[in-house]
Amino acid sequence: MFGSTKAFSGFAVDDLDAARAFYGETLGLDVTEEHDLLTLRLAGGRDVLVYPKPDHTPATYTILNFPVDDIEKTVDELVRRGVRFERYPQMEADDRGIFRGGGPLIAWFTDPAGNILSVLQEQ
Repeated sequence: MFGSTKAFSGFAVDDLDAARAFYGETLGLDVTEEHDLLTLRLAGGRDVLVYPKPDHTPATYTILNFPVDDIEKTVDELVRRGVRFERYPQMEADDRGIFRGGGPLIAWFTDPAGNILSVLQEQ
């Protein structure tokens, strides 16, 4: 039934202006706005809808993953841009905040609304 539809994902934020600045300026994504909705235009023609929700509660799981070729370089650049990396007690990370416990190398951070994002690198 939906096999040929161009589905897309979306998530909520509590401050659209902060989200626009973070995703557009800090992360360097192409962000468009129409009717109080943001569209993140991701590589590969994938779009993600970002919508305001005044009583927003941040997701407790990773909502968006960014594959990168060099996680250390990417983490260093994001830190330079003011991003703070999360640390989880059950997932011991190195000094940069990169978890190296099997599978892809991964580091988690949050957007201004508290939603969890990651950068990851296949080993």
